[in-house]
Amino acid sequence: MSAVLDAVRTGRAGETELLLRSLPDAERRSLLPELKKLRKEVRDLPWDQRSRAERMYPALQVAGAMCHSGAAAAATWIAGADMRWRQAPTETLLRALAGRDTGWQADVARRLADRPVSADVPFALMAGLVRRSGCEVPVTDAYVVGWVRHVGHGWGRVPLVDRLRAEPDLVPLVNGLFEFSELSEVRWLFGDGPGSWQSALAELTRTGELDRAAVVDACVARLLRGGGPTDHRVFLPLLVQLALTREEERDRVADWTALARDAASPVAAHAQAVLATLALDGRLAAGQLAEASEGVLFRSEKKLVRAQLVLLGKVLAGAPDAAPHLLPAVAQAFGHEDTQVQERALKLVERHAKRLADPVARAGIAEAADRLSPALRTRATGALGLAPAAAPEAYAEVLPPAPEPFRPEPAPDSAVELAEEIGALLASDGDVASFERALDGLARHAYRDRDALRAALEPVAATRWWKRPDTREGWRADEYFGNTRYGLLGPRDGLELLLATLFDAVGTHTLFAARQRGPAGHGCVHSGLSHAFDARLRELAYRIRTDPQPLLLATPSWSTGLVEPGDLVDRLARYGRLGARVGAADFAQALLRVRREDRAAALAAAERAAALGSPEGGRLARWLSAGAAVPPSARRRTSGARILVETGEVPELQEDFPEAFRRLGRPVTTGDERRYCGHWNQEGHPHWLAILPERRELVAVRLVHDLSLAAVDDQRGMAAVLPTLAESGGAAGESTRLCVAYGLGARHPEDRLAAVDALLVLAARGQLDADRLGADLGQLVRRGAVKPLRLAESARTAAATGANTTIWEMLRHALPVLLADLPAAGAGTPGAARGLGELLSVAAECAERCGARGAVPHLSRAAARRGSSRLTVQARRLRDALDTEAAA
Repeated sequence: MSAVLDAVRTGRAGETELLLRSLPDAERRSLLPELKKLRKEVRDLPWDQRSRAERMYPALQVAGAMCHSGAAAAATWIAGADMRWRQAPTETLLRALAGRDTGWQADVARRLADRPVSADVPFALMAGLVRRSGCEVPVTDAYVVGWVRHVGHGWGRVPLVDRLRAEPDLVPLVNGLFEFSELSEVRWLFGDGPGSWQSALAELTRTGELDRAAVVDACVARLLRGGGPTDHRVFLPLLVQLALTREEERDRVADWTALARDAASPVAAHAQAVLATLALDGRLAAGQLAEASEGVLFRSEKKLVRAQLVLLGKVLAGAPDAAPHLLPAVAQAFGHEDTQVQERALKLVERHAKRLADPVARAGIAEAADRLSPALRTRATGALGLAPAAAPEAYAEVLPPAPEPFRPEPAPDSAVELAEEIGALLASDGDVASFERALDGLARHAYRDRDALRAALEPVAATRWWKRPDTREGWRADEYFGNTRYGLLGPRDGLELLLATLFDAVGTHTLFAARQRGPAGHGCVHSGLSHAFDARLRELAYRIRTDPQPLLLATPSWSTGLVEPGDLVDRLARYGRLGARVGAADFAQALLRVRREDRAAALAAAERAAALGSPEGGRLARWLSAGAAVPPSARRRTSGARILVETGEVPELQEDFPEAFRRLGRPVTTGDERRYCGHWNQEGHPHWLAILPERRELVAVRLVHDLSLAAVDDQRGMAAVLPTLAESGGAAGESTRLCVAYGLGARHPEDRLAAVDALLVLAARGQLDADRLGADLGQLVRRGAVKPLRLAESARTAAATGANTTIWEMLRHALPVLLADLPAAGAGTPGAARGLGELLSVAAECAERCGARGAVPHLSRAAARRGSSRLTVQARRLRDALDTEAAA
């Protein structure tokens, strides 16, 4: 047996197989404990010895497969994740398993085929076991993927169709291909053209080697099931190449209707084309066409909707008696967001309304007409012979209510409950209130009973990387937490530091040195915020080790980060009674958070603070008694397509504050953006806002460049902070507006939605300067930083909540900048104005709904352009909506 283990250790797979073949089953089984021990040893080898592990794995895989007597255990060993480093040759494994009975081999084959595709079990091994055992081919994802890869890689110059013909299990495997859930795994093998899988399967269907009805049914069923883009790129071309007859298409009308209504755009377009052919050939009843049309006309793709309206027009022209069935379906397009689609639908109704005798149908169309734009609604009323609508009431905008700040719960009295909350924070991103509650809880419990706190946190600490001395990372805790160059990466990193401090994974000298050293150099534009955040956490860590604090002064009274002045005075008084030493960073953060806008409460608290007789009490009294903060000077700078903001010094933040906090008051320049920045994690952005909860602009100016990345460089997630920025306190000035503007033009929908939320919050709080935001957007679109189509989508989303006046005021100041750049009538549209038609459409919709009047510079020139482009049509619509005389 030692010879077998020696062969495994030296990586001789062939010799291992020969040695084990000569041993009886009992002796093989007796080797399993040693093999498992060796496998663990190989798994735990450090990275610099991976070559040794790779040499051993093939022999280890063979040995385990031969020594396990159970099929399940053998399959688990062969397909183990660690065995993927380097697998044994398939021929060697097949020889190793050849001595087993066929039932056992079939069981192993099925269990290997049941593994996920990611297990990467060799297809040749599964297929070899299937052939030797004579079992039914296992049609699983792993087996089908392996088969597709095996056949797709080719056998010399043999055409794919001939390779498929040679497959003895062709029918079940092709059926499995239609059922396969992760087609993207092998999408690159399918390709296009004469030699593709689609062409080969279509050829085999034509020659009868595959049942035509079964293939067509499976193909249509797969498209009905839906899925990613890979699905329709594979199965739709196959369906087209099958060239269904008219009778085959007629038998599947229900399927085409469902596909036209719900499938991806390319599939829906094909289904629509099939239905159109059947309808024009007279093979589709009017009721069936109406049912299909109702689904298509609800889709957002304008091309599909317009094509359906064209089809309905042709059918109505050839079969006037179909009007009672089709015109109610046409009316479904009255609610489409594109007014040109609405107008096309209305023209059809106007043309054929006289054939609509059914009063129920007319009433349904009249009800649908309420969804038309105001101008088209008036036309519809005349076409249907309805009584004129009553004069609309004066428009009153109702904005969604702004979120109200709330009082967070105090820190838990129980150390066990605190440990549960910290575990949850480490597992996922928590909000500012939860994080601050955890910090205060750690300070209080470390002061009260450090041993009890450690005992409660032991299950949480046991999972942390710095707690495992057997890993190389465990030896870098001092180096990692002692590095102050870029600061902690976020709140979770800060919690890790505090836990590592509690469990003595970080030395006191490291904590002291990091606290004394403080931030390094000038740093990037975020350095003021990040270093203030770090300074408080590093101070807390050092105090937990050397001189625990009874509580934290800077714990917010409100979810936004604000501290009530009365609460801060009470906390300082408690420090005085306990004889505790105030932390410099904690007190500095408390000053920046204390609420000063309520002057009556601030002055009352200032008197109480002065009466404490402590230096901190006097400092707080002076801070609260000072007048309103003077905002720093601000000026704009451009950088490529971007518009950025620079600010001057904030003198009140330069005096009596620790060095880390003075950075918050230093000038911000565009040169800071070009410095290397390690703050790539957006997790800390809401916590930065809580550093200065009444000075939103001082944070926003440091985030403008970050937000520009969402629009200019298409980065995802940069705008997630915008709702929190909108809920913060202080003036919403130039930097805040630019942050929102970049968010409205972000590449990703979730970022644009966050920007819309921020815009609505600011509007609801009366802090949105829509005029200046619109002017900023006009300049950003003109410079190419914001794309008009993205802005139009954001504006439409905001308007859908009812904010028509707000969005109109914003676009009213954005449009003149873009309309001024339009060339003379008949000339092409410049790149900066591409998509301007969509913006005009949203503006016209908002103007019609809120009853806006007045002139927009350069709009008349755009409306006078020749042609029927979307830009021109929507410019005319907006001009007519704003025309006071026409409205009268």
